[in-house]
Amino acid sequence: MAMLSQPNSGLILRKRRRKQLISLTPLIDVVFILLIFFMLASSFLDWRSIALGTPAQATAASSSMEGALLVRIRSDGALDLSGERLDEAQLTARLAEAHARKPDQRVLVQPQQGVQMQRAVTILDLVTAVGIHDVSLLRDSRPGGQD
Repeated sequence: MAMLSQPNSGLILRKRRRKQLISLTPLIDVVFILLIFFMLASSFLDWRSIALGTPAQATAASSSMEGALLVRIRSDGALDLSGERLDEAQLTARLAEAHARKPDQRVLVQPQQGVQMQRAVTILDLVTAVGIHDVSLLRDSRPGGQD
């Protein structure tokens, strides 16, 4: 009878556990929240447009090129204003003087081959910061762009 009182004593009962599935929904929610946070918290660059004339406008206005100041950006980073080598501070002072004498002064900026675009944009910003708004960007048409 002792056996009857413990009918299942020899059997080990194991409960089958269901494998827990990981839900991806909370993970996706967290990723989107982080994405939105970093998009709103990051600082964006100051995007400004540069108004440049098309080549057709430049050739039509070629008669007004007389008396224009030529700023040449050399491939070594040096600046020339009508053939005279200057640094950025000197160039700013000369352009300010020219603008004071003639408010509608035209300036031509000509980067040589090998000049980085950012350097040309920096010089264009420098020219417009003086107050000169009649600015044209010229292509270096000489072979190799060298003197």
